[in-house]
Amino acid sequence: MTEHSEPTQPAQGQLVRRHRLSTRIWHWVNAVTLLVMLMSGLMIFNAHPRLYWGEYGANADAAWLEIGATQSGEGMLRIGGGAIRTTGVLGVWTDGEGKEKRRAFPSWSTIPSHYSLADARVWHLAFAWVLALGLLAYLVRSLLNGHIRRDLHITAREWRPSHIWHDIRDHARLRFPSGAAALHYNVLQKLSYIGVLFVLLPLIILTGLGMSPGTDAWAPWVTQGFGGRQSARSIHFIAAFLLVGFFLVHIVMVILAGPINEVRSMITGNYRLPKEKDDAK
Repeated sequence: MTEHSEPTQPAQGQLVRRHRLSTRIWHWVNAVTLLVMLMSGLMIFNAHPRLYWGEYGANADAAWLEIGATQSGEGMLRIGGGAIRTTGVLGVWTDGEGKEKRRAFPSWSTIPSHYSLADARVWHLAFAWVLALGLLAYLVRSLLNGHIRRDLHITAREWRPSHIWHDIRDHARLRFPSGAAALHYNVLQKLSYIGVLFVLLPLIILTGLGMSPGTDAWAPWVTQGFGGRQSARSIHFIAAFLLVGFFLVHIVMVILAGPINEVRSMITGNYRLPKEKDDAK
């Protein structure tokens, strides 16, 4: 982008429009949708808290991940050949009434809070439609209004290792852009959003289809493409927790950048351009 001498560039401290209405609606609907899907998905996982690779998986088969209880009554998370004790957090925990429960994820983290595989599936599948249709609508809208081309396109200069390393250092030092520069995504943000929009969310949807026996009737290649139904389930679980990781980093960045200003911009669309901070010498 070329700099101009005219007063067309917004100044530091100025209140400007940052997010379109469609972006704000999709953001909040998606936040609720992913939360409900995560919590209902954890209840579904509780029905069989083991993950496998391939087409089949049962208690007698070797699982690459397992959350449960040991014979001595301790909570346990096992990944591959290693295991850690998780009593009080996973596998074995105490509910609100002080009763010990032996279930992978505690009741406060699941929908419903009581054990019900049927209810969890209803919640999960209902919001899966919201996720899929919302993502489709958002991507079509973003293509039409130029959001993807204008805001997420990574230029040749941004692909340079020196440029990426510079952005990593700025993030590590909590140096956030000020003025008009704050309106544009840096390369790390672009890579993160591209990964979520075009990799993780589609992967969540496709692996969800791959786990459904009904998919075999009209698109058997989906399950086959992931190497089997149990492999699709494992990838679904991994992708879900990568989204959780993205969410946690996103929240931390919002807090560090100024939560009131950031949240206001996603509610009203108005964003006050941050002023440049004086470096302590």
